[in-house]
Amino acid sequence: MNQVPRLQWGMLALVAIAVPISIYEALYPANTWLQVGPVGVGLLVAPWALRRWPLTNLAAGCVTAFILMHLFAATWSYSYVPYERWSLAFGTDIDKALGWNRNMFDRAVHFAFGLLSMPVCAEVLVRHAGASRRFALSFALLFVLGTSCLYEIFEWSLTMTLAPADAGAYNGEQGDPFDSQKDMAMAALGALLALPWARQCALKCEKT
Repeated sequence: MNQVPRLQWGMLALVAIAVPISIYEALYPANTWLQVGPVGVGLLVAPWALRRWPLTNLAAGCVTAFILMHLFAATWSYSYVPYERWSLAFGTDIDKALGWNRNMFDRAVHFAFGLLSMPVCAEVLVRHAGASRRFALSFALLFVLGTSCLYEIFEWSLTMTLAPADAGAYNGEQGDPFDSQKDMAMAALGALLALPWARQCALKCEKT
C-alpha cells in the first residue's frame, strides 16, 4: 500500500466539508440523498483506493474539481443555480447576452465531466493497467460517452419511480425533450477538447 500525499488528504477534507454545505438548505431536500449520497460513499472508499491505486495530484485534482462542482450544483438541484441573479448584481444578464432561454449550469457540469474525466482515465489505464497511450485515450473517450449515456438512462428510469414534481426537479430537463442528448453532447465536447491534455498525461505516465 502506498501513502496518500498530503495534498490529496486536503482534497478529501475539502470534499468532506462541502458535503454538509451542499445539503444545508438544499432546494429539494428529498432529492439530496440521490445527488450527495454517492459522494459520501466515495469519501469512505477513497483513502483505501488512493493507497491501492495512487493518482498524481493533477488527476486527483480533476476528480475533486468535478465533485465540488457537482455538490455546488446539487444544492439547487442543478436546474436552479442562480447564476443569472448573481450576474445581474454585476450589471450583466448572462442568459440574455448569450441568447439562452433555460438555466445552463447543468450543461456546464456535463461539459466538465467530459473535460476532467479524460486525463484521469488516461492516467489510470497507462499507470495501473499497462495500457498503451492510444488504447488509453480511445477507452477514456468511450468511457465518457458510455457513462454519460448510462447516467441519462439511469436518471430516466429513476424519475419513473418518483412523484411528478420530484421527477421534474431531479431530472432537470426544463421542458426540453432532447435534454438528455444535449447533455451527452456537452460531455462528448469536453472529452474531445481534453484529448491533447489527456495525451500529455498518458505520455508522462509512460515515462515514469
